[in-house]
Amino acid sequence: MNIELQQIKNIFEQEKGKAQLLHSQIGKLKTTLKNTKREIKTCKKAGVIIRTVAQETQKLIECHISELVTLALRSVFPNPYTFHLNFIQKRNKTECYFFFKRNKHKINPLLEAGGGVVDVASFALRVAIWVLSKPKYRNVLIFDEPFKNINDKTRETHRRIARVVKMLSDKLELQFIIITMIPELEEVADKTFELELKKGKTKVQVVKQPTC
Repeated sequence: MNIELQQIKNIFEQEKGKAQLLHSQIGKLKTTLKNTKREIKTCKKAGVIIRTVAQETQKLIECHISELVTLALRSVFPNPYTFHLNFIQKRNKTECYFFFKRNKHKINPLLEAGGGVVDVASFALRVAIWVLSKPKYRNVLIFDEPFKNINDKTRETHRRIARVVKMLSDKLELQFIIITMIPELEEVADKTFELELKKGKTKVQVVKQPTC
């Protein structure tokens, strides 16, 4: 009888120890749950702040890029489009779409606008992105026939483009290296090279150099 009683006591003590361990684990889990809930609330508040900052940043980016590209278009074409950006949230990601407007009509640049207009917008868009880049990389941009789709028999559009390129270069202290066949661009360049292919070899000749 005494042996059975001792066994019962041992079992009781074992179960009591298990119960105390479970209570301790439950207490730790409750503390963890409380801390997790607090962190979730903090994350939600931080998410609201991040979204607000992102929206304000997008507005600033949209304003800056739209103004610069629109300015370039207005400086080149007599009846220009205005350039616009639209940020859209899709699949938890921010996607950016751009479009033109003329007389309050929304226009798809790639389908409804001329190639020359797209050329000028693309040039200005790349410059605007360089201006916004942080940290800013080297102040040199390279273009290969950036205005090849502009058909201008009077050359007036080319002269306007040359003035825009020169103005952006001077004001932003940005160097453009441009491969082109447009004489008006050559005229505003500080330095020009002429490339000629002879017998499978490219001959490079300096045509104009900056004066000291």
